Amino acid sequence: MKKSKFSATQVAAILKEFDNGKSVEELSREHGVSRATFYKWRQRYGGMEASELKRVKELEEENARLKRMYANLAMELDVAKYIIEKKF
Repeated sequence: MKKSKFSATQVAAILKEFDNGKSVEELSREHGVSRATFYKWRQRYGGMEASELKRVKELEEENARLKRMYANLAMELDVAKYIIEKKF
């Protein structure tokens, strides 16, 4: 997964600027963020504080790690079953 160049506090600050009245175009130019990225952030993290946003990102990373672990274990189990079936 690609690492964002913006920290959780920066994303929260950008969203807060929008809530305070800045336009999307101004924020896009000022921070170098596309409009699509801004709206995705707004949809996903709108209304969250920086600490909540940081916790959500940590949970998403942990979830991705656990999914990879599960996939590896499932693959190992399939290989083990295949080997056991071949022996008998």
